Amino acid sequence: MRWAPVFLTVMALLLSTPCRAHEVRPAYLDLSEDRPGEFSVLWKTPMVGEMRLALTPAFSGLVETLTPIAARRTGDAAVQTWRLRADHLRGQILRIEGLEATLTDVLVRIAFADGSTWVERLTPQRPGSLIPARPGVWSVAGTYLGLGVEHILTGVDHLLFVLALLLLTTGTWRLVKTVTAFTVAHSITLGLATLGILHVSPKPVEAVIALSIVFVATEILHARRGQVGLAARMPWIVAFAFGLLHGFGFAGALSEVGLPEGQIPVALLFFNVGVEAGQLLFITGVLAVAVGARRARMAWPRWSELVPPYAIGSVAMFWVIQRVVAF
Repeated sequence: MRWAPVFLTVMALLLSTPCRAHEVRPAYLDLSEDRPGEFSVLWKTPMVGEMRLALTPAFSGLVETLTPIAARRTGDAAVQTWRLRADHLRGQILRIEGLEATLTDVLVRIAFADGSTWVERLTPQRPGSLIPARPGVWSVAGTYLGLGVEHILTGVDHLLFVLALLLLTTGTWRLVKTVTAFTVAHSITLGLATLGILHVSPKPVEAVIALSIVFVATEILHARRGQVGLAARMPWIVAFAFGLLHGFGFAGALSEVGLPEGQIPVALLFFNVGVEAGQLLFITGVLAVAVGARRARMAWPRWSELVPPYAIGSVAMFWVIQRVVAF
């Protein structure tokens, strides 16, 4: 199989996609009803340099602010807290003013005193939503499923690692074992990190994730030159080892969004399912392009097979340097 046309096609698709999983973080709005009709509000918005994104929650009905807004900065986000009163919050439309002019999303969580929770994701294309009378668990499941799919499909570093594994792996059974190993590994660390059992600093993790791509790209070059090492013979071992690191990366993205109290297992499960669905969608797309390239029978020079690993390795090495400098 000549992978050069496949690689060029996949890279063109990746570059044409708004890849923003790491660059633009979601905003988070949390309302908790601790007294009948009274809510504690936490509003976290990303910072761009020293400026906070100009986003404002607005309700369609009567809402009264009970306390002054307290603001602080935490990491790369601005956090505002206050209390409000809304006797009839259910049935109102919540809208994030200014969201349509940004590239970020807003995850909304409203916990009511009766134990029910409403979770919704608002986007620039849909900056408002109706707060339902009876929010259910399927609302949480659908929201986090979409977040998982979006995260993997807009996370170019994760996709490049998967693409590199596909370039390294030969044979259908080896491919199945490799993809399965990667899935199992990142599911383990995603769960452990999200539940607070393991704690790892995100910046070193992001740097090592980029380094893992460099490693696999190097192994592809060795295999192309006839130097078949352990990674090419048993790529599922590499997939599992580095998959553990990628799981921490997924957990970092999920921690930026937050998990709804009382429905953490559902949110975690469906976020992971979304990641797997997006990953399988990407792999299916790459294999479809590969089949199309094989049927086209275009003549490519032999040196073109070195283009994908060199390009992947160069991009990943740039990320390594960029992320180490950001420590």
